[in-house]
Amino acid sequence: VQLQASGGGLVQPGGFLKLSCAASGSIFSSSAVAWYRRIPGKQRDLVAAITSGGVTTYADSVKGRFTISKDNAKNTVYLQMNSLKAEDTAVYYCNLFTGRYMFWGQGTLVTVSS
Repeated sequence: VQLQASGGGLVQPGGFLKLSCAASGSIFSSSAVAWYRRIPGKQRDLVAAITSGGVTTYADSVKGRFTISKDNAKNTVYLQMNSLKAEDTAVYYCNLFTGRYMFWGQGTLVTVSS
């Protein structure tokens, strides 16, 4: 499985971005997918996840601002990020978990700055 993330960039505080992550293979619809981020100098943390059945989980720091969704027909998971803050600046990684194996995308940089 290969994961290709895109959509990062520079945005002003209060702005928005939408990240996308396209997966190869045929296991996307039966897998959980998630977004993690690594803030410089810190470990990689879970941002949001969605199960194969559509149940979502969010880190407390992004609840009410970020929305994770997926399109099984396109093998793609999205992260809509609104009301961005400087502390959201990080490299964002998509992740796919089959229940047995875990796969990571290459990361996309999000910079929130005026």
